[in-house]
Amino acid sequence: MLQKNSRKKLTAVGIRFAIVASTYNARYVDAMLRAAQAELRRAGGEVLVVRVPGAYEIPVVAAKLSRSDEHAAIICLGVILRGATTHAQHIGEAVSFALAQLQILHEIPVIHEVLLLENEQQAKERCLNRTHNRGAEAAQTAIEMAWVMRDL
Repeated sequence: MLQKNSRKKLTAVGIRFAIVASTYNARYVDAMLRAAQAELRRAGGEVLVVRVPGAYEIPVVAAKLSRSDEHAAIICLGVILRGATTHAQHIGEAVSFALAQLQILHEIPVIHEVLLLENEQQAKERCLNRTHNRGAEAAQTAIEMAWVMRDL
């Protein structure tokens, strides 16, 4: 069951974030991107956005960004819709593994919102619905993790 986004009062003044977002399935990814940017800016954060062709290309750009000290967290946004073959599953697993490895290796929060979904209805619920938008949720998580990492 989807949980409604909570509007946490978070501050990110002076904190830089990066968002890596795919252009594939643009209708859904763009909605998550807009929500993430709005949430970060509302909290006073600075945002760099890098667009890539698809979900599979997200980890290499996230890796490049993770090697600098410029960003407190990296948000990764993409939508993979299952089809008739296992291709979507393979892409989803590869991206998930790569992003997990990145955050451990470089000690930077990598917020994983590369969604592997069964159908467009699930995409609409998670990306186009304002009360369940995973982009806004990713931004809130990025802000919280930026503070956790600074406090360690």
